[in-house]
Parts: sequence; C-alpha cells; structure tokens
Amino acid sequence: MTTETQVKHAQKQKRPLPRYERIHTEVVTTSIEAVKLVADEITELIKERQQAGENCVLGLATGSTPVGLYNELVRRHDEEGLSFSNVITFNLDEYFPMDPEELQSYVRFMNEHLFYLVDIKKENIHIPNGTLPRDLVATYCKEYEQKIEAAGGLDLQILGIGRTGHIGFNEPGSGMESGTRLVTLDHVTRKDAASDFYGEENVPRRAITMGVGTIMSARRIILMAWGEGKASIIKEAVEGEPSDSVPATFLQNHVNASIVTDEAAAAELVRIKTPWLVTECKWDHSLAKKAVIWLSQKIDKPILKLTDRDYADHGMSDLITTYGPAYDINIKIFNDLQKTITGWPGGKPDANDTNRPERAEPAQKRVVLFSPHPDDDVISMGGTFGRLVKQGHEVHVAYQTSGNIAVFDDDVIRYADFFRDLNHEYDFSTGKGNSLYAEITKSIYGKKAGDVDSLEVMKIKALIRRSEAKAGCRYLGVPDSQAHFLDLPFYETGLVKKKPIGKEDVNIVTDLLRKIQPHQIYAAGDLSDPHGTHRVCLDVIFEALEQIRGEDWARDCWVWLYRGAWQEWDINDIDMAIPLSPDELIIKRKAIFKHQSQKDTAVFPGNDSREFWQRSEQRNRHTAKVFDQLGLSEYEAIEAFKRHFF
Repeated sequence: MTTETQVKHAQKQKRPLPRYERIHTEVVTTSIEAVKLVADEITELIKERQQAGENCVLGLATGSTPVGLYNELVRRHDEEGLSFSNVITFNLDEYFPMDPEELQSYVRFMNEHLFYLVDIKKENIHIPNGTLPRDLVATYCKEYEQKIEAAGGLDLQILGIGRTGHIGFNEPGSGMESGTRLVTLDHVTRKDAASDFYGEENVPRRAITMGVGTIMSARRIILMAWGEGKASIIKEAVEGEPSDSVPATFLQNHVNASIVTDEAAAAELVRIKTPWLVTECKWDHSLAKKAVIWLSQKIDKPILKLTDRDYADHGMSDLITTYGPAYDINIKIFNDLQKTITGWPGGKPDANDTNRPERAEPAQKRVVLFSPHPDDDVISMGGTFGRLVKQGHEVHVAYQTSGNIAVFDDDVIRYADFFRDLNHEYDFSTGKGNSLYAEITKSIYGKKAGDVDSLEVMKIKALIRRSEAKAGCRYLGVPDSQAHFLDLPFYETGLVKKKPIGKEDVNIVTDLLRKIQPHQIYAAGDLSDPHGTHRVCLDVIFEALEQIRGEDWARDCWVWLYRGAWQEWDINDIDMAIPLSPDELIIKRKAIFKHQSQKDTAVFPGNDSREFWQRSEQRNRHTAKVFDQLGLSEYEAIEAFKRHFF
C-alpha cells in the first residue's frame, strides 16, 4: 500500500532534473544534515503505518554509510518515543560463509547499531544466513524473496554504494532482473573490506545478496553517500548511462528513487563542480576563481593566456560581463594564486605580510601539529613540518590515536623477542623464555583473523607506533618532550570499529591546547580516510575549538588543514602552498621511513596499493605540476593547506 509519504516523494521525481542528471539527487552540506533528512522520511513512514494499523517493511544496508542513520533512529527511539514494534526489516546482504557472532558479521553489525537498541520484534528481523551449507543456498534465497513478498513488499530500501558502483553486493555485471543469490565479490570490494578483516586474504570471496531486481521492487529507494571518496562513483550513478558495469545506475529507471549525499560526495557532479554549465550563476570571487582554474586546465592554457573567446566558448560569458574583460579576470586570479605560495609556513619575520598567507608576528610561533595516526604528520606535511622547525618555531606534535590496530602481529613477536633477549631472560641451554614472551606468542598464534588483541599485544603495538613517531620527530628536530601521545579513548577499542566521540576525547585535546596556547594549529582535513579516523579526529578538534573560542590566546590562533595521505586539496581550495625542494622531498621520505611498521605494506592500505611515501610524493609533485601548468613558478613539489576559521 502506498502511503502519503511515498506519494509526496514520488511527486519529487516528476520534477525536471538538473541538466546532466538522470535521477533525483538531494545534496546537503554535511552527512549529519543528510542523515536527519532520511531519518525524517523513515520516521514519517513508520508513524503513518502505525496509525493505519499496518506494518512498515524496511530494506536495510550495512557498512559505514548508514551508521549515522541508525544512530539517529536510535536517538529518536530513546528521546522521542519512536517505536519499531510494527517494523519488519530485510537486510541486503551477508558474507558467505559467516558466523553471526563474528566481528565482521552483518548480523552482529545490525544488532549492535540498531536492533538491540530499539523495540523491534526479533521475529521481524531478516538477515541473509551466512552459515548455510552450500547446497541449500539457492533454496534459501528463493525463500528470502518469498518472505519479502509475504510481508507486502519493501516500503523503503536504504542503500549505500561501493567503489565499483555496487548496491548490496550486486557487483558489475549484475543484471537488472537479478534476484537474491550467492555472488562472488569483486577484488575491489574485497580490498575495500580488508581493514574490517585485518587483511584482504581474510575477506570471504562470496556473499549472499538481494538482487538488483529485488531492490528495484521496493516502492521507495534512497541511496546515501558521504565523503570525497564516493564523489567519482556518485557522478557515474547520477550522470552516467544505465549499465550493468555500474549497477547503481539502474536506479535511474525506478519511479521513486533518490540519491542523498553530502557536498563532499557530490563534488564531481556537473552542477556542483561546474555550475556555469548548468544554469546562470551568481558569480562571486570564490566561484570565479574555481571557474578560471577549471577553464585553464580544461583547454590546457596558462591563466594569463585565456581570452574572452575562451570564456564564451565554455559557458562563462556572464563572468566576462560581470568581471571582464578576460585580461582583468586573469590577472586577479593569477595574483591570488601567487599569494598562496610561500616558503615561510610560520610567517616571514620582519616582512610585509599583507599579501602573505601567514602573519609575520610573532616571529617564533608555538605550533601544534595534530596527527590522527602516528605517521600522518610526516606523510601529509613532512616538508612543512621540517621547515617550521628549521625556521625556529616551537613545534609540538599531538598524536591523537595510538594506531595500534595497524601493526602486523609478526612485528609484535619480533619486538617481544628482542625484549626477551635484551633482558637476558632467555635460557639458551634449556630453551625456556620469560612468561611475557610466551603469553604474547600464545595470544597471537591462538587468535583467529579479526579477533580482538589481548591487552598486552595492544600495548606493544601502541609502543611500536609510539617509538616510530618519536624517531620521526627526532629526525626532523623535535625533542621527545614536544611529542604528545593523546591516545583518545574513542579509538582504543582494539577493533576497526570505534566508539563515538565522548567528552573525554574533547577534554584531552582542549587541555593540551590550553597548556601550549599555540599560534598555529595544523590538523588533518583528509576526510576520505576509508577507516573514518581522520574525520573523527577532526571532529574532536572542532569541538575542542568551540570550547576555547573567545579565550585571549585563541583569538590569535590560526588553524590550517592539511591533506595528503588519501587525497589532496583542489587548487581553488588552497590558501597556503609550501614549495619543497628535491632535498626536502628526500628528507620527508626518510621521515616517513622511520615508521618501519608501515613500510613496504601497511596493514590497512585502503584502495591504493602504493606505499604512503609514494602516494605522498605523487600528490605533492602533482600539485606543483598543476601550479606550473596554470602559469606559476615551477617547483619540485608542493604541500597544500586550507585555512579553517573558527
């Protein structure tokens, strides 16, 4: 039965879509706002069904994307009395084989994030069974479809999207009419899941998933996507031709489907990236800068060589009308870019700082460099880090998490073995070692992939990361006393899954800032970190900044956001560009090498198989190359920063 809510949203689909787009797409500023938007619709649907004395049938997804949605629904249950007593759920998928009690099980995921926290009836919960004998799977899948039909069909299906464009586990090649079935996972999907399983080799090769046809049978579909890492695949899903090579594009054929994204995930859509190609723009300086840089790159011309005809031929005639001629626009944008380039990240002493990104005074600044993991400081801004030290600033590095889950077990045994021999607590004549070594090796060799480490193992892994971080600091000239290991509680679970931010996390950061009272703060704005730690660490800093806002010292504190481990700032977003010489790039590389446990192969490399130093150098060189192509000075490499105002 179609509800008023579903009719209302179906009417939205009939409105004309923005040019280039093939499916209704809601773009909101942040994922928090987006989650509330989706939660509003679910809440309204549940209540309408309750008032009619009927069940509400929801199709649910797992993964990092819907976590915020489930948190919001749980909040509404606890604080606003939202009841799930009439809700029937069918989950999209489950790994195969998979025990429901395993850490990576979607049964466990749903129980911990939603089902155990609301008043849903146990018999109304349906999640594909990953424990079946192989020969019973086909029959089970047919029965799963029959249960959906018997419940009245899906009222609303929630989806995320994978890098391959998969919805559920419908990988490229999945047909439009496909039903619930056992599938083989794409290697990209398995690589993306590697962090959850502590290594790609531990990721199941198969899964049970609802089919595209099953998903398309829902009366309403909402696909959600957050973060810059989803931007390219969202562009394909929204603007690309329907194709089984990107299964999410099939949603374009649904009469009542929407995609809901934050601005970061929508960044590659034409209406966001190049709005002048879609509609008449209200030009301001920021948009003009973005457009001129785009045009220069589009036609491969330096900014100062762009002509009125170039602007007109690429949908930017009104920019010429507003700010023209081309010569004036070119000079303005070129000068703005040039002013971002400086060799003095802490400000140049005794210099006119009118057109410089940083203040000249005080000449020697106190600096706090926040590093989410114990190597992000050198990976993302190792060159700037070293230059700040050389130029006489008091640099403090605050490592927000221990990074202990990102250490191989072999390294723990190697260090424990070293400790045993160093302390002469090993009797070579009898072959007996101390109890610590025996306990550690027993713990490691006895655990299964994905099991939580023992406290002793976790501590050794943290100490390994800590010793490497200190070595990196010393190499760049920062004493141990200025390396601060915060060990924020949200991270210290021993699992890839972390706890929500708490007051204790924020207070630890606030206390450090009040103690040092820095003139500069550097923080990771690299929100495409696939594990989410960078995003959470930045949220902690932002909450701490809210607490110290208005304090005398804070009024004179500037915040700079760096990237580099997973992506880089777009040129139009850069407020400070620090050129690196070939020698400085080598020094940065050697500082990264001090993190030996992450060398060669990291535990969680994400979707990029290169080592972190290789990624970092490629991004730094690419940024310098783009500046060169725009007509500015040619440098070996550039580290980039965006100023955050609080």
